[in-house]
Order: sequence, then structure tokens, then C-alpha cells
Amino acid sequence: MRTEPEPTVAFSVVRGNPTDEEIAALVTVLTLSSRRSEPEPAARPSGWSAYWRTVRAPISPGPHAWRMSARPQ
Repeated sequence: MRTEPEPTVAFSVVRGNPTDEEIAALVTVLTLSSRRSEPEPAARPSGWSAYWRTVRAPISPGPHAWRMSARPQ
């Protein structure tokens, strides 16, 4: 005769008399908390902090070159 292995006990009620709904809620919480969650993707840096915004284009002579001379470096 083949015997089935006994199931392992995940938790047991020590005190009180919980209802079926309370036990179901507890099982749901334990199940959801034990799930492996995927790591959140790293936040993309804002375009305002991009490196290319800090690099100044070379000043080239021309009719509007004076505008470029006033740009912060």
C-alpha cells in the first residue's frame, strides 16, 4: 500500500477562534508576501541632468555669435 506524505503545516492558530474568512485573509496575505517580486527598473535620469546639456558648443563667428558668448560654461 502506498502512503502519501503528510502535508507540512505553514501556521497554526494558538489562541482564539478565527472565522473561515479571517483565516482566508491571513492565507492571502502570507501568499502575497511570499511571492518574489521583480526588482523595480532603475529610474531613468531626467533629460535636464544629461551630460550633453553641460557641454558648451564652440563659439563660431557669425552674425549671432554674441548670443553664444553670454551662455554659461
